[in-house]
Amino acid sequence: MLNKDYVDLSDHDSFKNGVPHQTFEWLRENDPVHWTKEKNGRGFWSVTCHKDILSANGNNSVFSSAKGIRIEDQTREEYLARRTFQETDPPEHRITRKMLAPAFSQKAISSYENMIRELAELIVIKSLKSLEFDAVELIAKQLPMMMLGRILGLPDSDLEWLIKKGDALIGNSDPEFTNDIVDKLEKNQYRFMPFRSPAAIELYDYAEKIMQKKITIHPNGVLSKVLDSNKDQKIMENHEFKNFFCLLIAAGNDTTRYSIAMALYLIANNPKLLSDLKTNDHWDTAPDEFIRLASPTMYFRRTATCDTALGNAEIKKNDKVILWFVSGNRDKSVFRNPHQAILSRNPNPHVSFGQGGVHFCLGIWLARMEVKVLLQELSKKIQSIKALDEPTWTRSNFICGVKSLNVRINT
Repeated sequence: MLNKDYVDLSDHDSFKNGVPHQTFEWLRENDPVHWTKEKNGRGFWSVTCHKDILSANGNNSVFSSAKGIRIEDQTREEYLARRTFQETDPPEHRITRKMLAPAFSQKAISSYENMIRELAELIVIKSLKSLEFDAVELIAKQLPMMMLGRILGLPDSDLEWLIKKGDALIGNSDPEFTNDIVDKLEKNQYRFMPFRSPAAIELYDYAEKIMQKKITIHPNGVLSKVLDSNKDQKIMENHEFKNFFCLLIAAGNDTTRYSIAMALYLIANNPKLLSDLKTNDHWDTAPDEFIRLASPTMYFRRTATCDTALGNAEIKKNDKVILWFVSGNRDKSVFRNPHQAILSRNPNPHVSFGQGGVHFCLGIWLARMEVKVLLQELSKKIQSIKALDEPTWTRSNFICGVKSLNVRINT
């Protein structure tokens, strides 16, 4: 029997005031692979323990991404229209990943450190012109947006618009980001568009202009390299490139933004964390601890390819299986004091960004670098940071994010 603190994990409203950690804690302790009733759907298995998440995430032959990675069911036509390499399994998945991986490797990202530091310093200096401000808007949002533009090779003048459209895509359940709220749409609206969002139409048009060279992109950027490789190998059809572009704009910004935002939220509510950062003893471990607690992408879905067992559950072929990374990252059997930020935590086997499986996010090294450098520059220039009120959170069971955080700074 579910306890009184249990909330409906299929309902975006259950997350609008932050992650329902009490529900996940109860499930980990009592029913770690739990059959979950779904609002307007057929139901799914909620996998909430670290070990079970790792087991399923590492077995893509049984737990497949090839029917979508979100809770929503799709027809075969919808899946083919919307999919990116995220929604494929090996060996198909490896083809695109092999093309992209060099640009996002640890070595490649380390070459951006000076650029990241210069941008971070400018962002911090600009934000500190006021002593009270929204730290998400003036700090957390800025660096991922700027770096995304530089890595992809996009014009700086277009970044604000692109990020706004990316927010509408991945924040498709939040009325602050879109008027076309995904769980309130008519059944057939936008069903062939990424994230079922009309923002994808505008991003498709932008991607088409890139392909037609009506928008100038940097020849050393990822987009230019992908298009050049595609000429020879035809890895992506035109509509697949457009879907890929939408994915980069949405996921390439939001996950890092919300990791930084969570770090700022934790520091603003615990003065000891800033003191610990100022010792300069924890920069090798602190970024992963903030990313663990942020868990910006809260889950990925898999679909069972056959009857199988996971934990004590008997899973049937075609059942939806939701890997709740946000829960696994607070499993007390793995993480001591799991809800506490321990900047020296090592090892830190968190599953943020889908780590532990073949689909882990290519942007993990960039996220670590941006979190680290931005917090280094901020901690050098302030004596204290304090939250002035409660933050606002994304209305989403997919993306966890602090949307706004009003703070007071002492320099």
